[in-house]
Amino acid sequence: MKRLAGFAMGAVMLSSAGFAAEPVLKDQGDRASGVLHATRSAVLGVNGMAATSQPLATQVALDVLKQGGSAVDAAIAANAALGLMEPTGNGIGGDLFAIIWDPKTNTLHGLNASGRAPSGQSLGQLKARIAKLPRAVGDRDGTVPDWGALSVTVPGAVDGWFEMHGKFGKLPMQRVLAPAIRYAQQGFPVTEFIADGWARGIANFEKLAKAGAIEEIENMRRVYMPGGAAPKEGEVFKNPDLALTLIEIAEGGRDAFYKGSLAQAMDQYFRRIGAPHRLADFVAHQSEWVDPVSVNYRGYDVWELPPSGQGIAALQMLNILEGYDLKAMGRASPDFWHVFVEAKKRVFADRARFYADSAFVKIPLAQLLSKDRAAKQRATIDMAHAAKTDMPGLSIEGAGKDTIYMTVADKDGMMVSLIQSNYRGMGSGLVPDDGQGRTLGFMFQDRGAQFNLDAKQANAYAPGKRPFHTIIPAFLTKGGKPLMSFGLMGGAMQPQGHAQIVVNMIDFGMGVQAAGDAARFHHDGSTDPEGGAPMTDGGVLEIESGVPQSVAEALRARGHTVRYTTGPFGGYQAIWRDPDTHVYWGASEMRKDGQAAGY
Repeated sequence: MKRLAGFAMGAVMLSSAGFAAEPVLKDQGDRASGVLHATRSAVLGVNGMAATSQPLATQVALDVLKQGGSAVDAAIAANAALGLMEPTGNGIGGDLFAIIWDPKTNTLHGLNASGRAPSGQSLGQLKARIAKLPRAVGDRDGTVPDWGALSVTVPGAVDGWFEMHGKFGKLPMQRVLAPAIRYAQQGFPVTEFIADGWARGIANFEKLAKAGAIEEIENMRRVYMPGGAAPKEGEVFKNPDLALTLIEIAEGGRDAFYKGSLAQAMDQYFRRIGAPHRLADFVAHQSEWVDPVSVNYRGYDVWELPPSGQGIAALQMLNILEGYDLKAMGRASPDFWHVFVEAKKRVFADRARFYADSAFVKIPLAQLLSKDRAAKQRATIDMAHAAKTDMPGLSIEGAGKDTIYMTVADKDGMMVSLIQSNYRGMGSGLVPDDGQGRTLGFMFQDRGAQFNLDAKQANAYAPGKRPFHTIIPAFLTKGGKPLMSFGLMGGAMQPQGHAQIVVNMIDFGMGVQAAGDAARFHHDGSTDPEGGAPMTDGGVLEIESGVPQSVAEALRARGHTVRYTTGPFGGYQAIWRDPDTHVYWGASEMRKDGQAAGY
């Protein structure tokens, strides 16, 4: 049976080095209709739709919609549930970004709910503290440690909830947070993908503890290791400490977390472990409403949030790709994958140089998103050879995995594209307590690990500054009408994944589910905004088993280092809104535990 664009059904066995061995057949059935590589049909609904990375969280969102809640109410409820159910990816110790379509005004709203570095620590003091630390397992030279207090920035998610709720909420926050509180008290069965990540996260923290590379680990053990180990698939997990924290937030509002008893407890915890964070840092925190930015790709407007996030990298990639006839190339051709990867390399050179907190540096946004710049970058692509280094010669005048993505839509046409994260490896490893015998039930993020330690760089660490951020929500419109809220989590995979989803749908005509199920690439090794060694070897092109081996060999012949792997290829969710019938089409990532559901 013919497969779309030549994509085979064969899997690939991996050697210990991660390179492809002989392909073997996947033991899976065949679809009798639709795009044959799709894992299932899209989910359809009229009154509401939710797509999250955990089925119970999806049901929480639908329940809130059925109670008369808005899409924002449902998104907050599901996000709170995910913080409990998928602590490997998110929680109230992390940050949040959202794009919201308001049907009353036909307007997109953007929210940057990310936190900042402690105000009482200078760059010099941070470097001095890093110099005193033992070499941690997996840490990168010349960068902020991935774990422990020096990687922690003020969590922004809770403030983000209340900012969204204040503008678009219908139900009281007590009702919105009630499902997460109930699940935290009564427990829920842990799902497969999350259980695997949980076990790996715990193992990493134990290694860090043995190396003396983290300030304390007992609180993490109390919360996330019931019975002395990470919960296995199917095991019922409870988090009564988190339930109490969520009750305080539901009753006391955002001030309970940033000014009240919870903030004071966090202040005392940081003092006790010798961290620089103080109550004043929490009191000063606030989210920022921002205008989403867009480029037009073949008649469709693709929307992202401006930096401090990396969303515009997807837009820059699409600008470059628009100059190629990708449909004529076909997804089974080496040319298609080559131009995509080379576009990514050039855009990520800009990402490393310019993306940072716009409150501290001037970002040449209009020039970065211009079609003229894309044409100049496109002109540097050699169809016969892979670039080995970044492309620093294109100057601009005057220029200074662990995540969840979810989306919800309601009967009124409001659509929420939301992403939330603790960042690398479940977060910093630090779980605060109240000083009186109970933890607060959540882990602080380690987002500060994305700061650069070079004072000359745009993303250099500074007190009160937001680090460069990887998590990005996205949106698609045409002719001023909303079409799709979507996202694809996973560190540097995200803009690469966003661009691949858009190309799959617009260039290759795939539906919302098939676009996410198609084989992906992830290019690793570009120069990073957080520092470390610059790219000099062309990096590594990681691909999935759906990419034909003939393509992989042709790419190697052009100088790409190619590996077949099972990750990291992100976690995709999306909701498409038919502009004529207003029927919602929901899709959920087959690479995770998620579910799309509507009614």
